[in-house]
Amino acid sequence: MKDIRRKTLAAASALTLGIGLAVTGGLAPAAAAGTEATFLVLAPQGGKTDKAAARVAAARGTVVARYDQIGVLVVRSTNPDFATAVAGAGVESVASTAGLGSALDEGETVEVSAADVANVTADPTKEPLFGQQWDMPMIGVPQAHAVNAGSPDVVVGVLDSGISSSHPDLASQIARDKSTSCVGGVVDTTEAAWNPTTSDHGTHVAGTIAAAVNGVGVTGIAPGVKVAAVKVVNDDGYIFPEAAICGFVWAAEHGMQVTNNSYFIDPWEFNCRNDARQRPVWQAVQRAIRYSASKGVLNVASAGNSNVDLQHKTVDTGSPNNGTPETREINSACLDLPAEAPGVLTVSAVGPTGEKSYYSSYGQGVVEVTAPGGDSRFRTGGVSPTATDQILSTTFNTATRTNGWGYKQGTSMSGPHATGVAALALSAHPGMNPGQLAAFLQSTAVAKPCPQGVYNPAPLHPDGPHAYDATCSGGARNGFYGAGMVNAYNVVK
Repeated sequence: MKDIRRKTLAAASALTLGIGLAVTGGLAPAAAAGTEATFLVLAPQGGKTDKAAARVAAARGTVVARYDQIGVLVVRSTNPDFATAVAGAGVESVASTAGLGSALDEGETVEVSAADVANVTADPTKEPLFGQQWDMPMIGVPQAHAVNAGSPDVVVGVLDSGISSSHPDLASQIARDKSTSCVGGVVDTTEAAWNPTTSDHGTHVAGTIAAAVNGVGVTGIAPGVKVAAVKVVNDDGYIFPEAAICGFVWAAEHGMQVTNNSYFIDPWEFNCRNDARQRPVWQAVQRAIRYSASKGVLNVASAGNSNVDLQHKTVDTGSPNNGTPETREINSACLDLPAEAPGVLTVSAVGPTGEKSYYSSYGQGVVEVTAPGGDSRFRTGGVSPTATDQILSTTFNTATRTNGWGYKQGTSMSGPHATGVAALALSAHPGMNPGQLAAFLQSTAVAKPCPQGVYNPAPLHPDGPHAYDATCSGGARNGFYGAGMVNAYNVVK
């Protein structure tokens, strides 16, 4: 029986973001008298929110964001009995989001020195650091760029911690008119609002997708497309469900064809639709994901960094990760979100050898494709692993407010590789709907067979022997790699 618990990556790794999407009590927790709390109020599916809004006002709440498209209201109230008072006709369910945000924990960025940045290589792209981007040749990016480097008509939404609008590799790549902050569930389109505050995670992700070919730094997979910053991380480094909902709806309403979602939904490893504590917020987020898909958006998500077989899960003993863990039985109603949400393209990670990264979660029927995410435990010829076995991209030092380039690893990094390839596919073949695009990425992927025997990466993690053992199941389409490695050249040729 698998003991399911989160494992953090080593320093110099990019850990996934966390969205808290669980209600931490049997009922939505009440706000203390005089203390303002945030709630999600759901109208019946497909119904209007007018009655719900009226009940909110009667219960002494204020609607701060209204998503009529999906029947969800973001509400703030100081009424300690709000959750009880708002119930009634026109309200399907209500949940407080208090305490549901999870901290952004991404490890240390290994920065590239100014001298290395200045040394132009002999690479034909004339990007000084391209020679250190082992991930790009692995998925056929140089060959793809000779055919199609992306169309500016394609806009990719980066739901993350913001994108540095002053970065020399990204300044020309950002769709400023489609960028926003969704922090608090409320749209703020000022440039300062959607720039990074506490983390360069989103800046790193954006560079992998679309860093410019301009003789500076690195190249992105689809440098011809645009990226939109959709900031969902608050100044304290937390993501709350109202921000995620805002982000999905914003992308749907502003012409984005693809979004990248390099985060987990915390504090629960698995969110169970049959758990009264978790159902209301899960329903609200799922409505937002479905709505975005109906508007032509393919949402790409990272599989996760727990080395968990997502196909076989029966017990969760490590959640919530922001309180005292509980032991609970789980089943097919319990999903690792957004990776297992219906309609989401899920991506596992590989290292420089092309083998599954030691941390990457997996699962037959869950993982659709794989992509480079880095593996700092990669060794060859007895050489110790270095940061160069991770993914090099654009960075932003939030302490000094300076731009740069650096390494991170995680399925947070593999996700944007698949997203970038999706953007190239749409550039070469406009008009595909999300289902067609997801199928195309899988049919053009390079199949990777399961490793022989039990996957046992070396060196072993210090948590103990066999901590990162994993067993791959399936044939040409399997639990480690899905349909195979995404390939940029195959989608444009």
